[in-house]
Amino acid sequence: MRLSITFETLVETVEARGAETRSITAIAGPPGAGKSTLAEQLVEALNAREPGSAAVFPMDGYHYDDLVLVPRGLRPRKGAPETFDVAGFSHMLGRLRANLDDEVAVPVFDRSIEIARAGGRMIPKNVRHLVVEGNYILLGDGAWADLHQHYDTTVLIDVPEEELRRRLIERWKDLSGEDLAFKLDGNDLPNGRLVTTRSIEPEFVYLQG
Repeated sequence: MRLSITFETLVETVEARGAETRSITAIAGPPGAGKSTLAEQLVEALNAREPGSAAVFPMDGYHYDDLVLVPRGLRPRKGAPETFDVAGFSHMLGRLRANLDDEVAVPVFDRSIEIARAGGRMIPKNVRHLVVEGNYILLGDGAWADLHQHYDTTVLIDVPEEELRRRLIERWKDLSGEDLAFKLDGNDLPNGRLVTTRSIEPEFVYLQG
């Protein structure tokens, strides 16, 4: 039976697990589930209790660039599992868990230009609560499973598909016709079903919608 968790309990749990040393919390969910929002809110709450103690590390910084995706015929599927540098993400998680450097620069995906910016965010050594968020970070398949060794806490956001569709239509409101249909039913919603059916059983489920 899945254990649902409230936001307040999640804050208290993460705070306790990072009381003495760095802990890593993984927040996963389908596209449109609100992963970035929950991660930012969690970090904000933790930093309100102890300034500088928490930071977000998004998976999206490890998107392959279009210079890689276009020759491979993967540009239309950008955001699918095969369009990420999973091994690079895992190596960075290992470095962040070891916490040997004064600070670590991590890439951040800039949605306005659809490009990952190298060194877009700094993670200082004093951060004890590192919150990782991304669609596929709890997948049990292949290279994605290698990520799990780095986590102390795992959370899967559960949102009904009809609510996901509504949010994604709002996200892609500048698209229409076939372009919107492909974005929703050819990419984002199939990716979301992959997340819900092939992720490992999380420690906690966060309910939305």
